[in-house]
Amino acid sequence: MTAWGVVVRFIVAALVLMLIGYVVPGFSRLTFGEALMAAVVISVAGWLLELAFGHRRVGRGIVGFIVSAVVIYFAQYVVPGMAVTVAGAVIAALVIGLVDMWVPTTIH
Repeated sequence: MTAWGVVVRFIVAALVLMLIGYVVPGFSRLTFGEALMAAVVISVAGWLLELAFGHRRVGRGIVGFIVSAVVIYFAQYVVPGMAVTVAGAVIAALVIGLVDMWVPTTIH
Protein backbone atom coordinates (compact mmCIF):
# COMPACT_ATOMS: atom_id res chain seq x y z
CA MET A 1 0.00 0.00 0.00
CA THR A 2 1.31 3.42 -0.88
CA ALA A 3 1.69 6.29 1.57
CA TRP A 4 -1.45 7.89 0.10
CA GLY A 5 -3.30 4.64 0.62
CA VAL A 6 -2.40 4.64 4.30
CA VAL A 7 -3.46 8.29 4.65
CA VAL A 8 -6.78 7.61 2.92
CA ARG A 9 -7.32 4.51 5.09
CA PHE A 10 -6.89 6.52 8.31
CA ILE A 11 -9.07 9.38 7.06
CA VAL A 12 -11.87 6.94 6.15
CA ALA A 13 -11.49 5.21 9.53
CA ALA A 14 -11.67 8.57 11.32
CA LEU A 15 -14.80 9.57 9.41
CA VAL A 16 -16.43 6.23 10.25
CA LEU A 17 -15.61 6.72 13.95
CA MET A 18 -17.07 10.22 13.84
CA LEU A 19 -20.26 8.86 12.23
CA ILE A 20 -20.45 6.10 14.83
CA GLY A 21 -20.39 8.77 17.55
CA TYR A 22 -23.62 10.20 16.14
CA VAL A 23 -25.36 6.88 15.49
CA VAL A 24 -24.26 4.47 18.22
CA PRO A 25 -25.50 4.95 21.78
CA GLY A 26 -22.71 4.60 24.32
CA PHE A 27 -20.05 5.95 21.94
CA SER A 28 -18.99 9.56 22.38
CA ARG A 29 -18.99 12.05 19.53
CA LEU A 30 -15.42 12.67 18.44
CA THR A 31 -13.77 15.59 16.72
CA PHE A 32 -11.79 14.77 13.57
CA GLY A 33 -8.50 14.92 15.51
CA GLU A 34 -9.79 12.59 18.24
CA ALA A 35 -11.24 10.22 15.66
CA LEU A 36 -7.96 10.18 13.73
CA MET A 37 -6.07 9.43 16.94
CA ALA A 38 -8.56 6.66 17.78
CA ALA A 39 -8.13 5.18 14.28
CA VAL A 40 -4.36 5.08 14.78
CA VAL A 41 -4.66 3.56 18.28
CA ILE A 42 -7.14 0.91 17.10
CA SER A 43 -4.99 0.06 14.06
CA VAL A 44 -1.78 -0.19 16.08
CA ALA A 45 -3.50 -2.38 18.70
CA GLY A 46 -4.84 -4.65 15.95
CA TRP A 47 -1.39 -4.86 14.37
CA LEU A 48 0.20 -5.74 17.73
CA LEU A 49 -2.39 -8.48 18.27
CA GLU A 50 -1.61 -9.89 14.83
CA LEU A 51 2.08 -9.96 15.77
CA ALA A 52 1.35 -11.60 19.11
CA PHE A 53 -0.79 -14.37 17.61
CA GLY A 54 1.21 -14.88 14.46
CA HIS A 55 0.09 -13.51 11.15
CA ARG A 56 -3.26 -15.30 11.30
CA ARG A 57 -6.36 -13.56 10.04
CA VAL A 58 -7.66 -12.46 13.44
CA GLY A 59 -9.90 -9.91 11.74
CA ARG A 60 -12.52 -12.38 10.53
CA GLY A 61 -15.33 -14.20 12.27
CA ILE A 62 -16.61 -14.04 15.81
CA VAL A 63 -13.11 -13.94 17.35
CA GLY A 64 -12.19 -10.92 15.23
CA PHE A 65 -15.47 -9.24 16.17
CA ILE A 66 -14.84 -9.77 19.90
CA VAL A 67 -11.23 -8.60 19.59
CA SER A 68 -12.41 -5.47 17.74
CA ALA A 69 -14.95 -4.67 20.46
CA VAL A 70 -12.32 -5.11 23.20
CA VAL A 71 -9.78 -2.96 21.33
CA ILE A 72 -12.38 -0.22 20.77
CA TYR A 73 -13.37 -0.31 24.44
CA PHE A 74 -9.79 -0.02 25.70
CA ALA A 75 -8.91 2.70 23.16
CA GLN A 76 -10.91 5.12 25.32
CA TYR A 77 -8.14 4.96 27.92
CA VAL A 78 -5.60 6.22 25.38
CA VAL A 79 -7.61 8.69 23.30
CA PRO A 80 -8.65 11.90 25.07
CA GLY A 81 -12.32 12.74 24.53
CA MET A 82 -13.31 9.18 23.69
CA ALA A 83 -15.82 7.48 25.97
CA VAL A 84 -17.30 4.08 25.17
CA THR A 85 -19.54 1.70 27.08
CA VAL A 86 -19.22 -2.06 26.57
CA ALA A 87 -22.44 -2.08 24.56
CA GLY A 88 -21.22 0.91 22.55
CA ALA A 89 -17.97 -0.91 21.74
CA VAL A 90 -19.87 -4.00 20.60
CA ILE A 91 -22.20 -1.97 18.37
CA ALA A 92 -19.27 0.07 17.03
CA ALA A 93 -17.37 -3.14 16.19
CA LEU A 94 -20.45 -4.36 14.31
CA VAL A 95 -20.77 -1.09 12.35
CA ILE A 96 -17.04 -1.02 11.57
CA GLY A 97 -17.23 -4.66 10.43
CA LEU A 98 -20.12 -3.83 8.11
CA VAL A 99 -18.26 -0.82 6.68
CA ASP A 100 -15.14 -2.98 6.26
CA MET A 101 -17.16 -5.36 4.06
CA TRP A 102 -17.67 -2.55 1.52
CA VAL A 103 -14.41 -0.66 2.06
CA PRO A 104 -11.71 -3.32 2.39
CA THR A 105 -8.62 -2.15 4.28
CA THR A 106 -6.29 -5.11 3.85
CA ILE A 107 -2.65 -4.20 3.33
CA HIS A 108 -0.91 -6.51 0.86
